[in-house]
Parts: sequence; structure tokens; C-alpha cells
Amino acid sequence: MKSLILFSILIISLFSCTEKQMKATVSHNNPYILVLGIAQDAGYPQLACKKECCQRVYDNPRNKRLVSSIALVDPISNESWVFDASPDFTEQTKMLARHLKEKQLPDGIFLSHGHIGHYTGLIYLGREAINTNRMPVYAMPRMHRYLKNNGPWSQLVDLDNISLKPIQKDSALVLNERISVWPILVPHRDEFTETVGFIIQNKRKKALFIPDIDKWNKWDRNIVDYIKEVDIALLDATFYKNGEIERNMNEVPHPFVEESMKLFEDLPGKDRKKIHFIHFNHTNPLLIDGSEAQQVVLKKGFHIAEQEMIIPF
Repeated sequence: MKSLILFSILIISLFSCTEKQMKATVSHNNPYILVLGIAQDAGYPQLACKKECCQRVYDNPRNKRLVSSIALVDPISNESWVFDASPDFTEQTKMLARHLKEKQLPDGIFLSHGHIGHYTGLIYLGREAINTNRMPVYAMPRMHRYLKNNGPWSQLVDLDNISLKPIQKDSALVLNERISVWPILVPHRDEFTETVGFIIQNKRKKALFIPDIDKWNKWDRNIVDYIKEVDIALLDATFYKNGEIERNMNEVPHPFVEESMKLFEDLPGKDRKKIHFIHFNHTNPLLIDGSEAQQVVLKKGFHIAEQEMIIPF
């Protein structure tokens, strides 16, 4: 028993060292991914939550986590692109600005879909706020129409605060001589817009970002094949297990982390370590450092995305 405990501590320590290195190691020659937030759309803590999971944030505000979003940073060109404009967009752009030279805003925003955690940060680009001039916003066809035809988003378009840039599924968009982006359609609750994940590629590596998806078996593609193809995979981990929330979880059919780990368990270690779980509901124990759930995930060879983490790319 004592040796098992020591082994667990060693695993956590090794993981912590790795994550710190990921935060600290940035090449001046290669693009990298910056994790801007890791929480589900409603943030952590969540509104009116009286549960123990949120109480730990009220007791210690340092436990707060921003809504899921990542940035792609190109140090050579001093360019950056944000994937999903979350409700925490103001704080996240400030975080991103620390990685850029004399720039306060990204060079563009990619939107995955029309749920509140993924596009509502656009409001801070309007004339009530910074009043940007034609900020490029990359959107799929339904998302494009939704923003153009519905207020208050249509005002951003009409006043040239944003410039809508159409993107298409499985079609590469070249951002500069080093970086391209492919949207890939995924099944989700598409009430207003379609939902996409993104493949981000530079000359050296590929990254996959899927913050929201229904169950993996609802997809007409194989997530395992994608994991083998890419070098980094940031994947939906909204809920850790079934029964985590009181409502009917069939209404919000994300892959449980337990299900994903089972699906990925036969992958070799080199593929499992590509996976970074992200987009955690406030009830998800992966938000709690040192929790039993964290230890299970780490011992199985997966990563847990951390806010402000740098992932070399």
C-alpha cells in the first residue's frame, strides 16, 4: 500500500514537472498553443452554485477558471488567433497580449458553434466597448448567417466592428506561410448553428481542438484515427462520469471522461500522451488539483489542460 502511494505521488510529480515545462518552454521559431481557459460555457464557479465544487472557489478565488478557449501564437510574425470568443474574452485577450509585441488583440477569431461559451465574447468588440475595426471572425455558413441576421451580433457586422470570414468543412484556410486551419463538422446540439472542431497545422505538427461534441459514437468519423494522425488533441471533457449532475444527462450528451479513457485505453502511450482533456463543467473533479479523478487520468497517460498552459506546436 505504501509503495502504491509513493508511485502515485511520483506520477503526479512527474506530470507537474511536465506541465510546468510546457508553461515555460516557448521556441522563438515555432508556433505554440496557449490555453486561455478550461471551464465549460458557464465558467467556474457557475452562477448560483452552492455546491462544494464552487464553494472552493469562493473560499479561494485562485481556484477560479476561465471558459474554454485556446490561442495559436506565431512568434515569428507576431500574429495570433483565438479559437472561441468566450464570455471571459476580456481577461483572455489580456493573457494573450503578454505573448505578443505591442498588440492587445488577436489577428482573428475562429468560432466553433453558437453556444454561449463559444461566441458571446464578441460583444466586447462593439462600440459600447473597444469598438474594433473589422476584426476577422471566421465562421461556418450557419454561424455566419446567425451573426449577420440576429441582433446584437448583426450590429457588430453593420458597424464594421467585425468582418465575417466564411470557412467550409474540410477546407484548408491558410493563415500565413507556416499555419493552416481546417474546420471539421462534429455532432452536437445544433439549435442555431453547426458545430465544428479544428485541425491546426504548421510545417512540423498538427493539433486537433474539439471542445464540444456529442458522444464519440454519434460521429461519422473515428476519433481514434484522428488521434493517431495528429500531434496534439484537445478534447471535450465536460463531464467526468454519468450521474455527475442532477438533470437528465441525455439532454447534454457529451463523452464522459471515463468513456473516453475506455475508448482510448488500447492506444500506445505515445498516442495517449497527445490527449489533453479540456472544457470542464463546474462539477467535474478534474478541476480540483490532486483529486482522485486527476490521479486516475494522469496514471493512464493522459494530460489535463491547465489555464495559461503553453503547448509547443
